[in-house]
Amino acid sequence: MPKKEQFSNAYSEEDLKTTEVLDAITEALLSKKANDITVLDVSELTTLAEFFVICHGNSDVQVKALADIVEEDVLNKCSEKSWRKEGGSSRAWIILDYVNIVVHVMSEEKRNYYNIEKMWNDAKITHIKDEVN
Repeated sequence: MPKKEQFSNAYSEEDLKTTEVLDAITEALLSKKANDITVLDVSELTTLAEFFVICHGNSDVQVKALADIVEEDVLNKCSEKSWRKEGGSSRAWIILDYVNIVVHVMSEEKRNYYNIEKMWNDAKITHIKDEVN
């Protein structure tokens, strides 16, 4: 089972739901071997979202598989559908918008070029790793 840091101090029902969705997203990405899963806590920096989850795949097939498993697991575990999905046909950068959480699944080339982490360098950054007990 993956070990992760807590992402927020969940006090309200909405915070608990956001944390539950965030956990489902990161677990899904880990299950399909996403590369360099990074969670940016942007809640103090913007009203766009509370968290950005960024990762990349090794191929366009893996990028699609990562996005698909996130959608499937979040729906099954949290009963939440993405509000919006962009980039599914290109498979180079797929965005899943869960309102409070925006997931960016990218090719390594796109990730290096756009460098979202650098644009939001004031955010609290958490790197997600699959650690064995």
